[in-house]
Amino acid sequence: MFCDKAIYKRNIQDVLNRLRSLYEERDQSKIFAVMNIPNKHLQEFKNHSVAGICHYPDPYERILFWDGVLQERIGLLDDSIPSAYLSEMDQGVYGGVLGGDVKFMCDPTGWISSMVFPLLNNLAEWDKLALTRSSKWYKRYINQLEIFAREASIKFGISHFTLIDGLNFIFELIGATKTYLSLIDEPELVRKVVDFAYNLNVEIQNDFFKRIPLLDNGTCSGMAQWIPGRIVCESIDPCHMTSVEYFEQWAREPVQRIFDKFDGGILHIHANGRHLLKAASTLKGLKAIRFFDERGFPPSFDVLSEMRSNTGSIPLIVDAKYKDFDNAFKQHNLIGGILYEVTGVPDTGCANRLMDKVRRYQL
Repeated sequence: MFCDKAIYKRNIQDVLNRLRSLYEERDQSKIFAVMNIPNKHLQEFKNHSVAGICHYPDPYERILFWDGVLQERIGLLDDSIPSAYLSEMDQGVYGGVLGGDVKFMCDPTGWISSMVFPLLNNLAEWDKLALTRSSKWYKRYINQLEIFAREASIKFGISHFTLIDGLNFIFELIGATKTYLSLIDEPELVRKVVDFAYNLNVEIQNDFFKRIPLLDNGTCSGMAQWIPGRIVCESIDPCHMTSVEYFEQWAREPVQRIFDKFDGGILHIHANGRHLLKAASTLKGLKAIRFFDERGFPPSFDVLSEMRSNTGSIPLIVDAKYKDFDNAFKQHNLIGGILYEVTGVPDTGCANRLMDKVRRYQL
């Protein structure tokens, strides 16, 4: 499927060209930016929602929420591509389609996430697992994909969502502690389950790409905005608390395998996983790395030079507070080949004036 429209983005062709120069050409002479301004729909959601466990939401209500949020950004001339995210399916669907007990969590920021209780008592029970397309959660997944695709229409895109493969999948089966112990006590069993997880993730992602149109032959991304090709969104979170050697032994092959199955992928890395950067950056088909900041660690924006030295020309995506970004801009200290997610921008006018300068910025 193919779509060449996104009417909630007035300068879409210019943005697609810029993002193509970032992700295909890895242009280090430019900077790129997404401007985050106050949003009335997000504030309304916050005012009327309660943080904590909630029911599976009506997909029509969720796509209506995204429609309002994205339409409100229509005047922004930044490097963002409007897309809705299936946060409800982000984790829970992978265990739900195997019979897991899916629970949902409402975050007043607008996010409704899902997870499952561990499915198994121990990893030896893994051969009981089977994907059933007639299961409640697979039907809900397909239904939500179709609703989102139909209601988004030519207004905005639908973002890919995170894989739960490799050790992440075993986390869902038996929990984190038992997963780490299994790497030592039953490594061959772990490898069999990782193979099962690969096949499950491919099925789920294939169904995504069958039902969600590409935008100008590229994948919309809540993390990277848009990248040419059919791109998956990968996580190596379990390795954040391990050594680089564990990443090499347990994560590299599963990540590489699924990148090769599609047209590549992106990674997100939390602050406690920065020691993996040099190794992870050598993955073939890696299109970008999205950084998430955490308490107890310096913000990515403050250590960007160090991180860049470990990642080469891989496009990076980092958060930056408006004042910090503006100050670095004035001092001509911004690093090229980076997509800056600028937070706390006062309004659309301020954002667009700053974007005029961003597009002229040269290194």
